[in-house]
Amino acid sequence: MQTFLAFILFFPAFCVVGVLYCLFPRTPRSNVRLGADLVTLLVAAMLSIVAMRWGFYATLGVGGAVWKQVAATLLAYAVFLGVLGIGWILRALFFRRGRRNTGSAD
Repeated sequence: MQTFLAFILFFPAFCVVGVLYCLFPRTPRSNVRLGADLVTLLVAAMLSIVAMRWGFYATLGVGGAVWKQVAATLLAYAVFLGVLGIGWILRALFFRRGRRNTGSAD
């Protein structure tokens, strides 16, 4: 349970960032985008847990138990934001291409 403490402590922050990721930009809103956003959030959460567990067990040094939690938390948050950043860029590229194609058909 101690290895999941970093994820539990940052879960509210992950929820806030995840909701903001899904809400913005406001257009286009489609079921495809919602599905892509939810998949991105799921991947971000899973990779965040993997990074957190790795960070907890990989920390070396004299910092003690607190340093393990700090390193695990930093890694979990960095991976979560990194995956959302990559997802944001890919989402923007995908939906921009879709808008351009529908705009030229009119």
